[in-house]
Amino acid sequence: MTNIISQLTYLLFMDHVIKIFKSIDDLSLGFAEQLIESIKGKNSDSYFSLVLSGGSTPKAVFRYLAANFTDSIPWGKILIFWGDERCVEPENEESNFRMANESLLELVPIPRKNIFRIMGENEPSNESDRYSEIVKQHVRSIEGIPQFDLIMLGLGDDGHTASIFPGNQNLFKSNKLFEVGENPYSHQKRITATFKLINHASAVAFLVTGKSKAEMVSSIIERKIEREELPASMVQPIGGEVIWFLDDLAAEELDSSVS
Repeated sequence: MTNIISQLTYLLFMDHVIKIFKSIDDLSLGFAEQLIESIKGKNSDSYFSLVLSGGSTPKAVFRYLAANFTDSIPWGKILIFWGDERCVEPENEESNFRMANESLLELVPIPRKNIFRIMGENEPSNESDRYSEIVKQHVRSIEGIPQFDLIMLGLGDDGHTASIFPGNQNLFKSNKLFEVGENPYSHQKRITATFKLINHASAVAFLVTGKSKAEMVSSIIERKIEREELPASMVQPIGGEVIWFLDDLAAEELDSSVS
């Protein structure tokens, strides 16, 4: 398989690694290669903790992985978690679990015991506490906080990420691992990882495509707007790295001199 490096633009800007791809398939391949290399870096007797995201771009990446990496990714070594979930039944078409399960998990040889979903059908505050305990039980903690190996994140047009929206000030500084949030537009309840947990990860990968995201990508990476106005700007892992997987359209407003 051709190495993706020849098909991308690679930039470094402050504490961000920015990878720009020609197509969603190239981006998906780049993410697959990142995942494989990251898993190789783990001890042979350790699991790799991967946090999935909802959204159209992750869905396309999941489908690509299922179609092309069924055998070449060591699925049995991966523990699957979610960064957020809508408070709906798992069969609901809005469920992040359902999307990931249908697009990826039921199509690859990952043991079901390795999959830990947020139970969106449960009472939200109880579920946020229960899921926090599940994460503590299965993910290695550093300084008392679970440290995921890789967290996938999307980016909303308003700068939200996971289910932390602008104006959710209580989630910016929460000492909990998971909290109950609310979509300010639909008022739908959601369960979301907090920045305390996200910013303790070894690596965070933003997966963003499309022209509609270009202005927001530029605002966040180049810090054109106050941090707390855009939740995604608050993603700054302590001792970890932020990697942006972008297509050409999402990256078109970035200053090309940042390399």
